[in-house]
Amino acid sequence: MNASTRYNRQIILPEIGEDGQRKLAKAKVLIIGAGGLGAVVLPYLAAAGVGEIGIVDHDVIELSNLQRQVIYKTSAVGKYKVEEAKAMISEFNPGIKVNAIAEKLSGKNAISLFENYDIIVDATDNLSIKYLINDACLITKKPMVYGSIFRFQGQVSVFNYQDGPTYRCLYPEENNKVLNCEDAGVIGISVGIIGMLQANEVIKMILEIGEVLNGKILVYSILNNEQQKYDFDKNQAFEMNEIEFHKKYNSDKNQVQEISSEAVLNEIDTDEVLFLDVRNEDEFPKVNFKNGIQIPLMNLENEIEKLNTNQTIYVFCQSGIRSKTAVELLQKHQFKNVKSIAGGVLKLKQFLKEEIKIEQ
Repeated sequence: MNASTRYNRQIILPEIGEDGQRKLAKAKVLIIGAGGLGAVVLPYLAAAGVGEIGIVDHDVIELSNLQRQVIYKTSAVGKYKVEEAKAMISEFNPGIKVNAIAEKLSGKNAISLFENYDIIVDATDNLSIKYLINDACLITKKPMVYGSIFRFQGQVSVFNYQDGPTYRCLYPEENNKVLNCEDAGVIGISVGIIGMLQANEVIKMILEIGEVLNGKILVYSILNNEQQKYDFDKNQAFEMNEIEFHKKYNSDKNQVQEISSEAVLNEIDTDEVLFLDVRNEDEFPKVNFKNGIQIPLMNLENEIEKLNTNQTIYVFCQSGIRSKTAVELLQKHQFKNVKSIAGGVLKLKQFLKEEIKIEQ
C-alpha cells in the first residue's frame, strides 16, 4: 500500500509535507484509557500516521460504554477494550504499530511504560490517576495531554511541555469529590470534541507547528458553543523526584487490596462482612446481599458515617474500577479492612447466581 497516497491530503499542507509525515511515522504516543476520550484520540492519531501507539486500560467493554465509546461494537461487550481497540486500528491502518496493554496504570508500571513513548495522553476520568500520570510524566520528562469532561463541558491542556506548568500547578489539591462521567452523566458529543482537541495537541507537538496549550487551558461548552482559554503559571515550589514518587505511589499503605469473586462466595453469610455497592441506584443488575448497603461513589464521602471503620467491607461496582477508588477514599478515612471485589458485578454474576438474588 502506498503510504504517500494514504496521507496525501495532509502531506500537501505546507506545514506538514514529507518531512512532517516522517516525524509522525517516527512518533510514539501512549494513551492512558481506552474509554470515551481514548476511543476518539486513537483513530485520529492512527489515521494521521503516528508510527507507534500504546493503549493502557484494564477494563472490559460494557453496554453503557457504547453511547460514547464509538469504536466498539455491540458484539464486543465483555471483551477487553485494549484488545478490541488494537484489532480495529490494525485493520483501519495496518501500517502503524499498536501496543495493547491490558493493565491498570499504577506507580509500579507508569515510569517504565512512559519511558518508551514521546507523548502521554490522559484519556481517563479518574482524578487519582491524573495525578499519577502527571507525576510520572515529571519523572520521565514527557508532556501530558490532558482532557476532562463534566456533563456538557470539557477541558484540554498540555502539561510539562518544555518544562512548562504541570497538572498540579493548575489543580494542586487532590480532590476526590469531583464526579466522573459515570456518576455525573455525559453525552458522546462532548467526549468527541474534547478527544479530537487532544489529538490535535499531540499532532502539533510532533510536527512542531502551531501554538501548543502549554500554560493554557481551553474550556469548551457544547450547549452554547462558547470556549474560553485561560493562562496559568508554573508553581516553582512543587518538585517531584523518583524517591518521592515511589514513596507516594508504591508504599504498602497505598495499595488497594482486592478479593476475588470466588473468595466472596465463602463469606456472603458472614455477619462481620459488609458488602458496599458504590454504583448509582439506576444501574443493573441489582445484587442483593443480606448484609449489603448501596452508597454511590459520588455520595460516599458525605455518607461515610453510615459505615463502621472497624468492620470488614467488600466494595463492588460494575467492573471493579470505581470500587478501587472507593477503597482508596475509605483508606484515607482510616478504614483498615476494606477490599475491592475484582471484576465487579460482571464477575460476581458468574459465581453467585444461586447464592444471592440478582435482578437483571
